[in-house]
Amino acid sequence: MERSAAAPPASHRPRYRPQPAPARAPRRRPRSRSRSRSRTRCRLRPRSAERHGHIAAPPRRKMRSPIPGLGRVMVFLAAALASASLATPEGWGEEGVQYGQVGTDVTLSCAGAHAGSPVQWRQAGAAALPEGSAIHQGALVLPHAGLAATGTYSCHGEDGGLLHAVSLRLGHLPGVPFVSCRASDYENFSCSWTSSVETFLPTRYITTYRKKSLTGEEKRRNKNGHVGLCLQDPSRPGTCTVHGSEFWSSYRLNITEVNPLGSSFRLLDVTMQAIIKPDPPEGLVVEPIPLAPRRLHVSWKYPSSWPKEPHFQLRFRLQYRPVIHRSWSVVETVNLSEVITDAFAGLEHVVQVSAKDFLDAGNWSEWSAEARATPVRDLATTASEETTTDASLESLAEEPSQAPNPEPINRSDPLEKMAVLVSLGIFAFFVLAAVLIITILIWLWVRKHGKEKTKPHNFLVAATHLKALPKAQIL
Repeated sequence: MERSAAAPPASHRPRYRPQPAPARAPRRRPRSRSRSRSRTRCRLRPRSAERHGHIAAPPRRKMRSPIPGLGRVMVFLAAALASASLATPEGWGEEGVQYGQVGTDVTLSCAGAHAGSPVQWRQAGAAALPEGSAIHQGALVLPHAGLAATGTYSCHGEDGGLLHAVSLRLGHLPGVPFVSCRASDYENFSCSWTSSVETFLPTRYITTYRKKSLTGEEKRRNKNGHVGLCLQDPSRPGTCTVHGSEFWSSYRLNITEVNPLGSSFRLLDVTMQAIIKPDPPEGLVVEPIPLAPRRLHVSWKYPSSWPKEPHFQLRFRLQYRPVIHRSWSVVETVNLSEVITDAFAGLEHVVQVSAKDFLDAGNWSEWSAEARATPVRDLATTASEETTTDASLESLAEEPSQAPNPEPINRSDPLEKMAVLVSLGIFAFFVLAAVLIITILIWLWVRKHGKEKTKPHNFLVAATHLKALPKAQIL
């Protein structure tokens, strides 16, 4: 019995001996196993390589999702994670400060108090705690805290000793910022924003952008979807700039406002052709033209921020008016100079100029600074005015002379000139009508006279034909 318990019966031993089988059977199984193992190893190699940071290009292309919106989700998720990490009070560099939202219950804990020991809370600069406040297990609870509850609080033990102090700052969650973008040239564009809610809390902004349409080469070079930072300038708060942009491309801006309570973001799609707005032209100069009493010569230069390239030029708009008038005259040109031909002699004029993309993309720039000039006065008008002035002065001392003035007096009136022109036009119309009527009558008379001449000829032909016929046919 001991032997049978220690070892199996002999009858069962042949089961574990190798049975004879066809020659191919034992070979197929090892081959299939080896193949499966090799396949498993090949499949596991990219994963192991990915863990160590070394992965070939083909597996990465397979892992790339064909869904176009996935890149956007990744950008939004990354921005949300960054905002959440910055929204913690410890990340704002203010020790001993606790932040709370206006209108919610705020709890201040006494860090130095022992469990179960009574504590006292005090507010700096106030005789009593805010209305409705309560102490629960050593912590101060401020229900529906308002902005008036902002301040420094301290907890004390039974002996009056200071245990802990905390500065409470209350505010609001950030709102969606207002964002606008502008490109002063075709290589860079800048965006500015303002907060839609006054939070009363320290605020930061995360500004990123992403190119919406990427080529195959750009996708290979930028595995993260070409997400870049819109660089903020500390000297110009509330603005950021994207350098090296492409004129024919579109971009998506993500402006995220973050404070210790949370974050909020604004997404803005930007097309360079739509936001292009050059800076005003520079070096505006207005000069009178000698011997031209109604002309002014105006010249200007390209704005320094606009690169001078043959494919990206500007066209200009010129406005001018006399100082005593309110209405403007506007002229458009593609040149860097223009001659005003309808200025008022002797009156000072105000001139401004603005610019726009040559292909009418975007918007007009702001008007440049004003430049002023006065056209020269007409010599004949000046001489007549001087003569009139001298004559009026002499008339005060002497009686007026009865001698006729040899110079013709110019009493022309614009209305009189207009009446003369209208009269000449009416007279010319009647003359043309009379000539046309006479021509039609002559043509009708000639046509009628020609018909009467052809009648006798036809009668003679008929009579000759009758004479030629026999008498029997005539009868």
